[in-house]
Amino acid sequence: MALIKCPKCGYEEETTGLVTVCPKCKADLSQVMAEIGKTGKRTQGLVKDDSVTTHEYIVRTKDLVKEYTMGDTIVRALKGVALDVRRGEYLSIMGPSGSGKSTLFNMVGGLDKPTSGTCFIEEVDMAQLDAFELAWLRCRKIGYIFQSFNLIPVMTALENVTLPMIFAGMSTDEMMERGRTLLDLVGLGDRLHHKPFELSGGQQQRVAVARALANSPAIILADEPTGNLDLQTGKEIIDLLKELNVESGVTVISATHDLKMIDVSDRIVHIRDGDVERIERREDLDLQIGDLGSETGI
Repeated sequence: MALIKCPKCGYEEETTGLVTVCPKCKADLSQVMAEIGKTGKRTQGLVKDDSVTTHEYIVRTKDLVKEYTMGDTIVRALKGVALDVRRGEYLSIMGPSGSGKSTLFNMVGGLDKPTSGTCFIEEVDMAQLDAFELAWLRCRKIGYIFQSFNLIPVMTALENVTLPMIFAGMSTDEMMERGRTLLDLVGLGDRLHHKPFELSGGQQQRVAVARALANSPAIILADEPTGNLDLQTGKEIIDLLKELNVESGVTVISATHDLKMIDVSDRIVHIRDGDVERIERREDLDLQIGDLGSETGI
């Protein structure tokens, strides 16, 4: 399924076939279809789910509880969350600040351990892994995108992208070739040797996206990936994540406030007060995302 958009009248349509003429204004769409074909091919092989298991769910949480001690007070950030994420799904986790969505994100990504309950990746209980096994899983199975980019300031864009590949044991030639390919994919092929302070916020986030793809992850975890970006750049990042999801089958889990994320998600999980309030499917929502120039964006 591909989304075509007429450059003349703005008409949009999802299609699995070849559309060469706009159904509305009859404009020639040959160039549009050519670009779609080129885009689809460019992501294939960059990320992939090459798991040996065939379980329907790539992520499962069961009775997940996370507590923080603040002086004499115990704060329960998660209150027994149960959530199943299907392989190849695009899932958005939404909720107000302090609702627990970033905490859930950290549990799924193995960045923090739950107080109680379990989180399974590929039916492996992450709590049972030692430090080496957990590092192996994070390095090879999960790609992370953070709101604050988390780039190493003394390293170039290429060095930031290839750093995870060192821990995966790639050769120098492999790292350089793949790093260049990934930066070219996100539109930074001419910024290979620029350091973060020489890049705009949008460009830094693109480097972060390329780094997340370094080791061909089966899961991409994006924590507020558009939070520090302008509307246009944020939309481009969202479109790129959806493209990777559709073309390469990678599972995308995003913790976000951005309503534009809803439009590309398969399901939306609403978190409130540390628990799942409701789960919605995109096709069940009557939602229209407005133009970038609108005041509300919805």
